[in-house]
Amino acid sequence: MKQIKLGKHIIGSETFSKPYIIAEAGVNHEGDIEKAKLMIKQAANAGADAIKFQTYKAKSLTSKYAPAYWDTTKETTQSQYELFKKYDRFWREEFETLANYAATFGLDFLSTPFDFEAVDILEDLVPAYKVASADITNYPLLKYIASKGKPILLSTGASTISEIYRALEVITEQGNGQVVLLHCVLNYPTPPENANLGMIWHMQRVFPDYIIGYSDHTLPKYSKELLLVAWLLGAQVIEKHFTFDKSLPGNDHYHAFDVEDLKEFVERVNLVLQAMGSFKKHYSPQEEKARLYARRSLVATRLIKRGKRLREGDIAIKRPGTGIPPELLDQVVGATALRDIHPDEVITFDAIRFPEVETVSKHG
Repeated sequence: MKQIKLGKHIIGSETFSKPYIIAEAGVNHEGDIEKAKLMIKQAANAGADAIKFQTYKAKSLTSKYAPAYWDTTKETTQSQYELFKKYDRFWREEFETLANYAATFGLDFLSTPFDFEAVDILEDLVPAYKVASADITNYPLLKYIASKGKPILLSTGASTISEIYRALEVITEQGNGQVVLLHCVLNYPTPPENANLGMIWHMQRVFPDYIIGYSDHTLPKYSKELLLVAWLLGAQVIEKHFTFDKSLPGNDHYHAFDVEDLKEFVERVNLVLQAMGSFKKHYSPQEEKARLYARRSLVATRLIKRGKRLREGDIAIKRPGTGIPPELLDQVVGATALRDIHPDEVITFDAIRFPEVETVSKHG
């Protein structure tokens, strides 16, 4: 698997490590620069590695007649154009401001460009480009993004294996092999039974030369568990929608993490990392006492007088494990007591003499 540098982070380590966590702010700033800054600050404080926005103008993104593909009981806008037009107020100056602000928190700044001009605006601001699932067959845009030579995070929602292969061909033909493939379900919100996290496992095997990640659209009450599962299945990049207030109506607020959700998820990741510990089986120093006292030894069932040979009925197998181990029971039967061994006493090597082993001469 290739390693890819995203900002300050190296993705693709062979050792188990923390996922690269992207807080997808999208357009949840609602065109307000101060709200966007608030989300940057909150994402950084919660432990995200990157904050991501979306860079587009509605007029170059969608026809005025393109119908909605989201849950219209949550977002009542029926036209894609009407929805996107509400949130396309940010452009060059605003994204420069936000990129600089993210840098003050050590947070990687990312954005999804939806046209050529947006790619150029972001060129000096982002360490990598994100490509939306819906643009996986937009080969002219893929070629242009790939030509910039930066890593690409490619969402694969609503796509087939052959479409992913073709997108990778388009990108690599530009001399760019730095691609992270994000499993994604292009459904807002995604019911947990439709998350299909098993596809992460499949994508790892179909695309062994690429890093696999996961972009989530499930509701927050499910996401914390599902994102952990995605990571443990092999997703090394995790993207989750993020908002300053998930109770707000419309758009992506309702299926996004807020700062407390994100903080809790990062804490769970850190707990799992601690629990993973060593990947080489051995007992830990904390188990030393258990090895001594929870394991068993050979123990006298009755008084065994000095000089007496031990019989099977003289011996029980009990805790602690500080004496002769049970595996030597057959050898201890027939041994001679070198001193009195009292009932329930752990039998130790210095208390017995093993029977002599008879040898037969080669010449009889």
